[in-house]
Amino acid sequence: MTKSEMLQHLAEKLSKTRKEVGEMLDALAAVAYEETKKSGEFTIPGVGKLVKKHRAERMGRNPATGEQIKIPAKTVVKFRVAKAAKEAIL
Repeated sequence: MTKSEMLQHLAEKLSKTRKEVGEMLDALAAVAYEETKKSGEFTIPGVGKLVKKHRAERMGRNPATGEQIKIPAKTVVKFRVAKAAKEAIL
C-alpha cells in the first residue's frame, strides 16, 4: 500500500479529508522521532515500539578482500512488533 492509498483509505474510514489525515500521520511521525531521540523508545499501542539501541564496536570482515576491519560503535533504531500485531497477522 502506498502512502497515497493509505491516506485515501484512512480518510474514508475516519470521515476526514486526505489533507487532515496526512497532517495527522506527519505529526505522529514527528512525535515518534522526537520521543525516540529523547527517551530512547516510542510505543504505538497494538502496532509496535521504536527503540534506540547502542551497538558496541566489533570486528567484521570485508567480503571482497577477506580482510578484518573494525566496525565502530554506533546508535541504531530498531522496531519491535507488538504481540497483538503478530497475533492479528499470523
